[in-house]
Parts: sequence; structure tokens; C-alpha cells
Amino acid sequence: MLDYGTKFEAGQTYQAFLEQYGSADQKARWAAVHGRVALTDAQKQLLAGFTREMKIICLTGAWCGDCVSQCPIFNHFEAANPLVRIRYFDRDANPDLGAALSVCGGARVPVLLFLSEDNFQVGFYGDRTLSKYRRMAADQLGPACSTGIAPASDNLLESVTQDWLNEFERVQLILRTSARLRQKHGD
Repeated sequence: MLDYGTKFEAGQTYQAFLEQYGSADQKARWAAVHGRVALTDAQKQLLAGFTREMKIICLTGAWCGDCVSQCPIFNHFEAANPLVRIRYFDRDANPDLGAALSVCGGARVPVLLFLSEDNFQVGFYGDRTLSKYRRMAADQLGPACSTGIAPASDNLLESVTQDWLNEFERVQLILRTSARLRQKHGD
């Protein structure tokens, strides 16, 4: 089993990751999506209200289209609250992490591993959100696969941003209601 605390500390910030692993073209694509991410006031307020430190390991690849369309969202979340701390790892340069965070038996990206302030695993989420998978199912499988639960969003980036925010909030609530952490913090 990996020592996630040590691994987290060895990770890179968003910008450092892109500097090391991104080509000029890849950096331009990431920057274009980053510029299109727009958190609503309610989303910013929710993130600002997080009171527990969240350490997040993000397994990614500068070359990956799914990472291009999602990792800039995480950078906006991190900017909204200093208690949200994300470290980025290139999947191909970190095969140990790739194996530990595989999805459906594959080395998929992006994948996020959420840790408590003291490095306990809290959650694991990736490689695409529900909104993205719904869109893919509609595009690839046709109307016979429609869930009927919710219509496809006209703005996939907004939907994916909200999907990820829901997961970040879920993890924050796990941390906030943890009896162990509440005892530690006296709240």
C-alpha cells in the first residue's frame, strides 16, 4: 500500500505540473478550458465555507482530453479555498499511483484521491463525471440507452463542474462530520 501522505508531498502544483509535462500546444488547450470555467457565486460561497483541509492527489496527463476538460476546474476550486490542496501527478511517470488508482482495471485519468488532513483516504473519484458519461452514452449508444433521469446539459462544462463540486462537497462533509476529526478539532 502506498504512503499517500508522502506521495502527496511529492506532487506538483497545477502550474508546475503543466510546466514539466505539457507541450506548448497542450498548455494552450488547458489554458483555454481554464478561461472558460466560471464558478457561480453560489459555488464560490460553498467552496469558501469548507472548514476542513482536503488533500487531493490528482492522477492526470497533460496529453489527455478528459484531463484538459476537467483539471482546470480543480484549479478553480483550489483558488476558492486554501484548505483545498491539490497535487498533480503524471500517470505515466507514476506507475505505482496509476496501479493504485485504476478504474475498471485500467489506468484512467483524471482520477482524484481525497485525503484527510492527516492522510487517511476519504474518497476516490474519476475518470469522468456522470454528466460526461450521460453525454457519451447518448452520443455512442443512442436513445435506447437514455436513462430518463435528466436531460443532457446544453453546457457540458457547467454540468461537469457541478458534478465535481458535488464530490468535493461530499468529501468535505465526510471530513466535517467525522467523529475522529470533530474530537481532534473540538467542534
